[in-house]
Amino acid sequence: MSLRRRRAAAAVLRLVVVLSVLAGIVLTALGPATVTGLLPYFTIQSNVAVGALAGYAGLSAWRDRPDPPSALRGAVTLYITITGVVYHLVLANPASPFAMAQPDRAVGEALGNQLLHTVVPLLAVADWVLFDQRGRLRPRYAAWWLAFPLGYLGFALLRGLVVHAYPYPFLDVGELGYDGVAISAVFLAIAFWLLGLLLVGIDRTLSRRTPTPPAPAAHSARDTGVTVDGLP
Repeated sequence: MSLRRRRAAAAVLRLVVVLSVLAGIVLTALGPATVTGLLPYFTIQSNVAVGALAGYAGLSAWRDRPDPPSALRGAVTLYITITGVVYHLVLANPASPFAMAQPDRAVGEALGNQLLHTVVPLLAVADWVLFDQRGRLRPRYAAWWLAFPLGYLGFALLRGLVVHAYPYPFLDVGELGYDGVAISAVFLAIAFWLLGLLLVGIDRTLSRRTPTPPAPAAHSARDTGVTVDGLP
């Protein structure tokens, strides 16, 4: 694929991501929850981050400008991956101790729920795999990327002291106590760190498999005034 077509494909995929995020939030807000009521959820915050980054990166690709830093793209990809993984394995999984009751949703609300928890995470990961620059992530980034989830933990606990409600069962101090929440947070932090390391490992694997562009053909000394080794 030529560079121009690659940039065009990246711009189109990122536009789809932005539209999916907007549609997911709007459709979800048509249900009992309001937009402001949705903001405290990690799902919404990670989707907004993905939408904002995809919009900026899409414009950059369309205008032939550099993409956002790989460390930032890796972080946002990790957060939206966390959203999808936690929803499907923890919150919507009947076998999970933290499973949330899944209400009967109207068609629009159900579609919005799937967009935010399934479609957007898959699209974001596809964008990262297909179009991010390879070989720039480092294992230490996996620890740095935990800053936002840990900040979110503090936000959720402080908010809970005020409104006496918590966005997720594994953060519910009223049910688990602070000791129980601390244990959940440690296990989740380790899982998120390992997931970040997995992204770094995938990045390194893909960087080794990405072919190096062929070097331009060497010109003769008669044409360029220099020899092959670059000396006059």
